[in-house]
Amino acid sequence: MQARGKIFDDISQLMTNAMGVAQGAKGEAETAMKSLMDRWLADRDFVTREEFDAVRAMAQKAREENGALKARLDAMDSK
Repeated sequence: MQARGKIFDDISQLMTNAMGVAQGAKGEAETAMKSLMDRWLADRDFVTREEFDAVRAMAQKAREENGALKARLDAMDSK
């Protein structure tokens, strides 16, 4: 009877070890995929949201300044 209990204990330990290995492999795969995606994105020269918003604000300011200058030029032409 004890031999049978030992066999079940051994199987249980084997399954526990297999689950640990599987979880470790999952973590390594996730880390590798994240590194791959980070490198891919870095190679594409994507801008951050903050950079995009800053450039958009600069463009909006330039449009407003251009509009004001155009209005001044139109006023000068009409004189």
